[in-house]
Amino acid sequence: MTRKLLTSIAIAGLLSAQLSLAGEETVTVVVKGYKFQPEEITIKPGTTVRWENQEKRQYHSVYFDALGDEEGDYFFPDEIRERTFDTPGTYPYICEPHHETHNMKGVVHVVE
Repeated sequence: MTRKLLTSIAIAGLLSAQLSLAGEETVTVVVKGYKFQPEEITIKPGTTVRWENQEKRQYHSVYFDALGDEEGDYFFPDEIRERTFDTPGTYPYICEPHHETHNMKGVVHVVE
């Protein structure tokens, strides 16, 4: 009887851990060649987007003007930026220093 109880507790703990991680997904966008790859993504609320700068020498930014970001938050090769999106909507962003010269932009769609 004790063995069954311990097994039930262990299974319940595993299921609980899996449910709490379900809303904590991370999606990666690669920043390379003056592009966001992919340029457009669709995610669920609660998902974190990670931008990874894979350039050899170039800095970039992930600038969401409509969300009130401050200008000039650059990140360099091998650095990352992350943002969690909890509210459904469409969120366009740019690389502030390169959006005009290289058309460097992206969009995050958050849907239920």
